[in-house]
Amino acid sequence: MLTFKGGVHPPQLKDWTKEKPIEKMPLPQKVYVFLLNHAGSPSKALVSPGDEVKTGQIIGEPDGFISAYLHSPVTGKVIEIKKILHPVAGKPVEAVVIERTSDDEWVRLETGDFERMSKEEILDVIKKAGVVGLGGAMFPTHVKLSPPPEKKIDTLIINGAECEPVLTIDHRMMLERAEDILQGILIMMKVLGVQKAVVGVENNKMDAYNHLKKVFKGYPVDVALLKTKYPQGAEKQLIYAITRRKVPRGGLPMDVGVVVQNVGTCVAVKEAVVDGKPLVERGMTVSGDAVRDPKNLIVRIGTPVKDVLEYCGGIDERTERVILGGPMMGISITSLDTPVMKGTSGITAFLPRKPQSQKPCIRCSECVQVCPMNLQPYLLYLLSTKRKYDEAVENGLMDCIECGSCTYTCPSKIEHVRYIKLAKTVYRATRRGRK
Repeated sequence: MLTFKGGVHPPQLKDWTKEKPIEKMPLPQKVYVFLLNHAGSPSKALVSPGDEVKTGQIIGEPDGFISAYLHSPVTGKVIEIKKILHPVAGKPVEAVVIERTSDDEWVRLETGDFERMSKEEILDVIKKAGVVGLGGAMFPTHVKLSPPPEKKIDTLIINGAECEPVLTIDHRMMLERAEDILQGILIMMKVLGVQKAVVGVENNKMDAYNHLKKVFKGYPVDVALLKTKYPQGAEKQLIYAITRRKVPRGGLPMDVGVVVQNVGTCVAVKEAVVDGKPLVERGMTVSGDAVRDPKNLIVRIGTPVKDVLEYCGGIDERTERVILGGPMMGISITSLDTPVMKGTSGITAFLPRKPQSQKPCIRCSECVQVCPMNLQPYLLYLLSTKRKYDEAVENGLMDCIECGSCTYTCPSKIEHVRYIKLAKTVYRATRRGRK
């Protein structure tokens, strides 16, 4: 069974939704579309309050090399452009507020038969569609599919591991939209000029594994069975499990000849290039013990979290935490007015847990044993608390993928990731100040 060194086995908590087919949520009445709906620089707004917009119409254009187009998720009127708290950036960011005035009136992309299109034409459609990585990182897909000439790519890996507890949307995508995933893969293979693609699926999804094997038969796309372990879906761990190639410290997948994409991104690429549909909606899982009717949904970008939760029957009044994503790598939010973003793979709501107080580190090395990046989390935690940021960087601070395996396994209940995130933020800020 393909896997990697380290990792943990948290409760999967997928039974709430793994058998539930994907539903389309009704159109929201109002959307809040962050101009920062991707990694990199925020988009530049192309609309103003009072403008009428149609579904799929461009409302923001890239403002930098790593940036992306934005499109209206509904047909309606721009009410205002205002700053609201961005859950990932951790600060207020401008968002376009659009009130829906009717059902969808679509503005589609100009496209054609991808087999007859050039690499450049395909990339332009993907860029114009605003496609970004839907696994959560939101890195613009057209940039990821354009490695420098000196980086020779020979393998495309598709992440179908979905190792994050609770989430099942990728599992359902593989069962319900395998043909779309295949088309997305073939499109990206053509762009990259590779002859080989592999989809990695954990062995707790044997139905998806067998279905993909059947659909992909006769195509140059393999399906690899992975051991169920967290964080099997992290890029570097996935690459090692499938190819046995190690991405160098501080390096990228392209340094070992690999590009990694998520199964949801494959569907978005297919919809852009084949159907001319911009990225205005995405799949997500809404689940947790505080959600009354957990579901797998297709939701328009910019829909407030409270609207999504209401469609799922609401949440228990005792709810303690609402998270964008899953419990291991998700981000807790302070307001249910927070809108869904392109990278929102799920909304998870939990009832209160028994509080556990943090105790001093006992140097047991449990965190070292489970770290998938072969780091020493206890040391990074200690250096961070002592504000020895340069020394922390020398010991791999920036290589931490913030998976939370260390925190999960720590008998002293030390929140390593919280301290590491803070140390990274301070280090980046001080380094900018030195320039």
